Amino acid sequence: MNPLVVEELTLHYDKVLSLWNLSLSIEKGSLVGIMGPNGAGKSSFIKAALGLVKPSSGKVLFWGKDIVKVRKHIAYIPQKEAIDWTFPITALEVVLMGRYHKMGFWKRARKADRIEAERALDQLGLYHLKDRQIADLSGGQQKRVFIARALAQEAEMYFLDEPFQGVDVETEKTVIKLLKELTSKGVTICVVHHDVTTAAAYFDQLILLHTSLLAMGPPKEVLSSENITALYRNHHDLFEEVKQRFSQKLQGAP
Repeated sequence: MNPLVVEELTLHYDKVLSLWNLSLSIEKGSLVGIMGPNGAGKSSFIKAALGLVKPSSGKVLFWGKDIVKVRKHIAYIPQKEAIDWTFPITALEVVLMGRYHKMGFWKRARKADRIEAERALDQLGLYHLKDRQIADLSGGQQKRVFIARALAQEAEMYFLDEPFQGVDVETEKTVIKLLKELTSKGVTICVVHHDVTTAAAYFDQLILLHTSLLAMGPPKEVLSSENITALYRNHHDLFEEVKQRFSQKLQGAP
């Protein structure tokens, strides 16, 4: 049974249409990129799937079940702007939050929980910053802390909303390597992504969204010039930039 099946999902914010009649299915162990211009419904899709916003119509099933029955098996990393970075908490304490569903009734971290949290921080190169307040970390370090929290959760499915925004190239490579290792073990991962030049190397499948589903499939199939034109046709400046970079990619330019 596929970990995620979406059937005719439609979402409005007040009277503004965000998603229209979206249907798709994601296979186990896939690393899936979600692409589209700003306002295309990428974040809305994730929030609707996770039950964070109520869709106007449609159905979303995880392993054939409603989200309320399987939420502990799903990890979510929102956009950086959605997090209160002034909250007085250390990097280690943030990561330990990913272990809450494994803790006992009193929600006290055990030695095993601390070991897993510290291991996750170490995987992201942040062990030496475990006692640092998150407000004192750089933007890239903050993003890595929340990725470490997701790793510590040991979930079966991950949703990452723009995880590479504001991070350096080395961090991006480290994160992609970790995500690929997880999918090789059967974990399913969905990532909101913007860079068309790295999409083919990063993802097994791509979802191209522009309110409705434009295309879904292997990057080599869906990243056609026709789909790129359709995806960004109403965003002229962004379309020109993407078209230039996509053309360079096809010609083998770095």
